[in-house]
Amino acid sequence: MQAVPAIKKVLLAGAALAFATLTAPVHAETANAWPTKPIRLVVPFPPGGGTDILSRLVANQLSQTTKWTLVPDNRPGAGGTIGIAEIVRAAPTGYDLVMGQKDNLVVAPWLYKSVSYEPSRDLVAVAHVAFTPVVIVTPTNSRFRNLADLIAAARKAPDTITYGSPGNGTTIHLAAEILSKAANIKLRHVPYKGSNAAMMDALAGNVDLMVASVPSALAQIKAGKLRALAVTSAARSSSLPDVPTAAESGYKEVDVSTWYGLFAPAKTPKEVVTRVNTEVNKLLATPSVVSAIHEQGAEPKAMSPEQFGAQVQAEYRKWKDIVHQSGASVE
Repeated sequence: MQAVPAIKKVLLAGAALAFATLTAPVHAETANAWPTKPIRLVVPFPPGGGTDILSRLVANQLSQTTKWTLVPDNRPGAGGTIGIAEIVRAAPTGYDLVMGQKDNLVVAPWLYKSVSYEPSRDLVAVAHVAFTPVVIVTPTNSRFRNLADLIAAARKAPDTITYGSPGNGTTIHLAAEILSKAANIKLRHVPYKGSNAAMMDALAGNVDLMVASVPSALAQIKAGKLRALAVTSAARSSSLPDVPTAAESGYKEVDVSTWYGLFAPAKTPKEVVTRVNTEVNKLLATPSVVSAIHEQGAEPKAMSPEQFGAQVQAEYRKWKDIVHQSGASVE
């Protein structure tokens, strides 16, 4: 996925950042002295997808406005759970953060048998960044003109229409499963290691559909290479105002969106959490950053650590039932 022009300047500003070994504990420093060395920002998906784009936007802008050095570190795999688990194991020094999202924090623990972390126990919510709906897309030469076409074809030929997703266990994967259950259809899931790989196959016509976050698919939709059939949020996306919701097609139970936010290991000093939250919230009130986030198809939203943590915990409990009702599972 190619970043849109507004964000290229932001990304280029941080291209020369160097990564250093992170060892000294923040407890040995005063709150005002922190940070004294680079901060690693784990991105739990490959380069090119929505999570990667927003992570680099935040890292590079914070590096400019605060003079901190934040270094994105892509650690993809297992629906984003590998990157989260790495931060769970990291020392709570303030020098390790992760860009988490709903799929790998509140969905994956109920979906993956191998996931043992719990967000409120093993991580601290630092700063909410943005939220976005999920979009169902198909190549522009596809026979599917709208969601009704897709559902009619899937009912005639169950388990023959393929869709790519960023991976098993993501909110995006489950959005498709929830739609399938609501519409009484069966689609064939083809999981990838991140949005970029799924996008390449969708553009090449190797899968019939792709289910993606709006940030991951927006550039290709605007370029006319992909056709958006529906978004899965309750309201239309401000970035895709002409694309109907699944609810408008009669599937009101399909209300799935995802969010992105910074997390740190549990017991990270509160002073560090507060400082990062304050600086991120300043960014989210900056017109150029707001514009860059909007151009990626996401909606910026600032929260306090307490508000964000409460949201994560509420959704963690809610998605237990959603996952079980969907029947989805990952070994």
